[in-house]
Amino acid sequence: MNRIQIFMRSYHPIVLSLLVGQMISRIATSMSMPFLALYLARNTDMSAALAGTFGGFVGGALSDRYSRRLIMFISLFAWSAVFAGFAFTKQPVLLLLLSMLNGLCRSWFEPVAQVLMGDLTEPERRFNVFSMRYLMGNVGVSVGPLLGVYLGVGSGPLPFLVTGLIYLLYGLVLFAMMNAFGIKDIEGAKKERATIGSAWHAVRRDRVLQLYIAGAVLVGIGYSQHAVTLSQHLQGNFEQGAQIFGWLLTSNAMTVILLQLPLSKLAEKFSTIASIHAGNALFAVGLVGFGLSPNVPLLFVSMILFTIGEILNYPAASMLVDRLAPEHLRGAYFGAQTFGNFGAFLGPLLGGWLIDTTTGAAAFSLIAAILLCSSFFYGSGGRQAAVRGSDSPAFRAAAP
Repeated sequence: MNRIQIFMRSYHPIVLSLLVGQMISRIATSMSMPFLALYLARNTDMSAALAGTFGGFVGGALSDRYSRRLIMFISLFAWSAVFAGFAFTKQPVLLLLLSMLNGLCRSWFEPVAQVLMGDLTEPERRFNVFSMRYLMGNVGVSVGPLLGVYLGVGSGPLPFLVTGLIYLLYGLVLFAMMNAFGIKDIEGAKKERATIGSAWHAVRRDRVLQLYIAGAVLVGIGYSQHAVTLSQHLQGNFEQGAQIFGWLLTSNAMTVILLQLPLSKLAEKFSTIASIHAGNALFAVGLVGFGLSPNVPLLFVSMILFTIGEILNYPAASMLVDRLAPEHLRGAYFGAQTFGNFGAFLGPLLGGWLIDTTTGAAAFSLIAAILLCSSFFYGSGGRQAAVRGSDSPAFRAAAP
């Protein structure tokens, strides 16, 4: 209990509420989204991914110009309406529009939430916050599908209505807390307001950010293979492939829950770029393992290695952007980070084509090679950031 009290007192109440909200929102989303294919055509999810990819920058830039609170509340309340729409709409055109709006709402909310958490946390503690945020999201993802089955997903609109209600309540609670703790005053203290045009100009000229985004796109191509492509490979090469795939996804979530905190503590002793490189190497080993494993136990070993790569990579990538962003453009920079989602759009297309035209071993090995190329971009960006002074020694140094 003492450790919990220390943790609670170490971070701003809004940060704690966003961490809890991350878990609750992921429970809500994962409760219904895996079954949304029952309502949508296959290309609808791709359209949503693209909407999210290009919407994140706009939402983040608007949060710099106007208010973190405003953008978060718009996205949360709109998200609530989107899921209510899923529950009651059957028209394909409207479902396509709702799917795109779903991607847009997520791309507006999540970068701004990360920025606000950084705004309210000392720089030396931000890596811990980003790691905890990632952990809470995975806790939610592990619980949500089970709750969705309990509520009878696929048999009616109830899960979508519950998801919409959760987002509505989350928005109302967050609104009350932000008013109670004076977030308006914190935002009012900003001295420089960026327009979307000036934010885009700054992002377009920032070579380091562009290198980080390129690295994130390649990581996204690799990471996305553990879903659709792996499922296709397992069903084509293993008996009961669908059941094996489900257990592998469960092991992915459980590995994050068990290892996120200890590995984050270990990663603090090394540079952020080193965490990226180590994460990419383990990602690649896991991908190759997916293609070469002749039996189920080795598939689980591959998934665990793949997941450790995930743990090391994603919070570190957020930390790089947090450190790089000018104070008045933090929302735009985190929003620009969502351009990396383009890799998640390309990945299933590339993986599916490779699985159809080659062997699983060749497909996953080629994807692993593509992912490893991201280390070149992250490494180049890190060196340029260090030269211009953006890579603070407080984060580069090992433990004293």
